Amino acid sequence: MKKTIVAIAAAGYFGLSVLAVAGLWFLWYRTGPAPAQPIAFPHTVHAGQLRLPCTHCHAFAGKSRSAGAPPLETCMGCHKTIAVEREEIRKLTRHYEEKRPVRWVRVYALPDFVYFSHKRHVKAGVECAMCHGDVAGMKRIRRVNELVMGWCVSCHAVRGASRDCATCHK
Repeated sequence: MKKTIVAIAAAGYFGLSVLAVAGLWFLWYRTGPAPAQPIAFPHTVHAGQLRLPCTHCHAFAGKSRSAGAPPLETCMGCHKTIAVEREEIRKLTRHYEEKRPVRWVRVYALPDFVYFSHKRHVKAGVECAMCHGDVAGMKRIRRVNELVMGWCVSCHAVRGASRDCATCHK
């Protein structure tokens, strides 16, 4: 009887430990990879309050492999006259006037052996939020999905997209 209670207690302790580690990993994964950027760009304002579509700024998403960061000219189209007193806009303006690119910190990156085309996904009607989450609600952009093969393949299976290896591996 005493051995049984000890075994149950040990199994319970082990199980709780595993759950605690998994929970901490999940919290880190969901909140950890949100790097500080050189200019604090408020997606909550642009994508949230103003409801600008992702492709307004990330114009290359529907035209090329990479969505890319928007050119400073896109930002300055509005910010030559709007919110010019804000410090982050002043930083942006300095970069623009000095013809100095903003060195954004990447949030998502795939290995070199993976071929991914934003253009294909935009044309197929895949919403940006499917991979990038609710960007309009993020104060700082963070990874919300672990872009690993199994995750991508399961999405391809659900949407009826090709699962041929050569589709993504070139």
